[in-house]
Amino acid sequence: MYGPEMQGFWPALDSQVFFFFNGLLGENMTFRYFTAFTNLRFFDTISFLTMLGIFGWHYRKMDKAGRRWMMAMGMVILLTAVIGKQFDLAWNVERPSPTKFFTELGVPVLRVSELTGWPAKDWSGSSFPGDHGMCLIIFCFYMLRYFGWRTFMAGLAVVLFFSLPRVMSGAHWVSDIAVGAVSVNLIVLSWMLLTPAADKIINWLLQKYNEKILKGESVK
Repeated sequence: MYGPEMQGFWPALDSQVFFFFNGLLGENMTFRYFTAFTNLRFFDTISFLTMLGIFGWHYRKMDKAGRRWMMAMGMVILLTAVIGKQFDLAWNVERPSPTKFFTELGVPVLRVSELTGWPAKDWSGSSFPGDHGMCLIIFCFYMLRYFGWRTFMAGLAVVLFFSLPRVMSGAHWVSDIAVGAVSVNLIVLSWMLLTPAADKIINWLLQKYNEKILKGESVK
């Protein structure tokens, strides 16, 4: 089992961060409802729309050829996320979230869904690795690879803002993201971005679909 009784940097940090935020849930009403709001299911849609907005900002500045390239690049981002998800499925790590773990130990913890009555995500039977954070990180580094540091910093802000609520609610440990999601991406993004793989797949898509990517025509 993984918990505060174990020695080491990550177990100690995980527990300290969890109990810090868990205490705030009981002490601060604004924080409580902010945490509940940012852990509602529809908030995941907001994170997707935010990434789409960053993507669209660059898309608008492109000419026709550049827009075709961006559509192909977007497909490669999705492919990378699918590859990363396979690691999650292959590892099959059954690691309960902090709220579930400490509840099963008999340690009293607060759940934001019970405090507010909102259906906020604050519980998971298997929280490792953080697949939500993993997808956000993938987007962030594709922005660095193809659009530079300014867009990367915008992507990094998205990663932090949309990953932190899961930690604040107790649905994830810090290490689910900082160790799990990052470890998966160190492998997958190295394959895709530190080799010609992403560029080759983008070029292949452009050659295969050409203008049909934008027109939405079927390809046989």
